[in-house]
Amino acid sequence: MISQRLADLGIELPAVAAPVASYVPAKRAGDEVRTSGQLPFVNGELPAAGKVGAEVSQDEAKELARLCALNALAAAAGVVGLDNIRGVMHVTGFVASAPEFTGQPGVINGASEVLGEIFGEAGAHTRSAVGVLVLPLDAPVEVEVTFAVDGR
Repeated sequence: MISQRLADLGIELPAVAAPVASYVPAKRAGDEVRTSGQLPFVNGELPAAGKVGAEVSQDEAKELARLCALNALAAAAGVVGLDNIRGVMHVTGFVASAPEFTGQPGVINGASEVLGEIFGEAGAHTRSAVGVLVLPLDAPVEVEVTFAVDGR
């Protein structure tokens, strides 16, 4: 059970972040739940802002990507229940990057690695790591996840 795995890892899921625009945090379609892009909110606040490779280091951004993945898991769990999530299908990560920064895959590893810790082999997923000019609220990182879930 995923809830037990989180407890074993000492990971507490955050409350689902309120949308910053007109969308829902996550939506189910068949045996998948897809999340909206999740920012690295902690208690409703961004712990850092700016471009990775300028105001935010790659190591800081990697930790922020981890937070985004946990926010995504919380959003999906809010739709189907935590223990109905079977694994991870796809991760898309966006990194607000300084012009010379090319380490987007290393940043998004923060999301991939925590999902792998939580789900084990079922956490293996396809992925895109994309550098962008700017993200909502000047967040350094945004992550969306598609989870596999138990059938209805």
